[in-house]
Amino acid sequence: MAFFMERFYGKIRCMKVRFLGTGTSTGVPQIGCRCEVCLSSDRRDKRLRSSVRLEVDNKLIMIDCTPDFRQQVMHLPYRKIDGYLFTHEHYDHVGGIDDLRPFSRFGSIDLYMEERLEKVLRERMPYCFTPHNYGGIPDIKTKTINTKESFYIESLEVIPIRVMHYKLPILGYRMGGFAYLTDVKTIPETEVNKLWGLDTLVVSALRKTEHISHQTLGEALELVRRVKPRVTYFTHISHEMGLHATVENELPEDIHLAYDGMEIHTR
Repeated sequence: MAFFMERFYGKIRCMKVRFLGTGTSTGVPQIGCRCEVCLSSDRRDKRLRSSVRLEVDNKLIMIDCTPDFRQQVMHLPYRKIDGYLFTHEHYDHVGGIDDLRPFSRFGSIDLYMEERLEKVLRERMPYCFTPHNYGGIPDIKTKTINTKESFYIESLEVIPIRVMHYKLPILGYRMGGFAYLTDVKTIPETEVNKLWGLDTLVVSALRKTEHISHQTLGEALELVRRVKPRVTYFTHISHEMGLHATVENELPEDIHLAYDGMEIHTR
């Protein structure tokens, strides 16, 4: 345990994490639904698609670019994005890439992803990746991740973590004592070792009942018991989870449901 804490905390001093969205692919409220969660007046029950914004060592790092990206960042400081990390190709995680255009005024934005994902995105939205840049497309450059090795965004070490979204291999990320895992169903045993010594774990928990490609609340709690982070926040939450206030009160004191706009500090 001591080795992992020393290995992963590295030179990171403090990281500010803002949850831009904490919902599943349909968001909450879900269109057409009249359940108590979708009708709730508690702002913590209003969930855009899942992504996070990280400020660490004067760098701005983002994870996943959802269809709600414009709405999520409109009221936040407008500045250079130093690195954009992507977990996988599902639309609720990449649908906002075109909205990166205004940030191109600060220079090219590096998008970090594995080779398979890059091929999918180039086929799905080829105009965003054309070599003949013009004002109508974002100024972006892809950086291919070797999933078996850590990589750096300037001086910040990023450790990719392989997780399984049913049969689809996707990525989570660790930086210092912080890890972000979304759309998880299972984690290979070799990758669980990368989660030891965490200060903060952010991990998906879709609902309380079984789902073919997402962890239930019970499965997410079991993962937390195994890796023992100091504190945990659940994300990628559906309306079927239940009211935020109710579920939050059912959880241990070091485990929480994240909500849109929530900010935490970690290292």
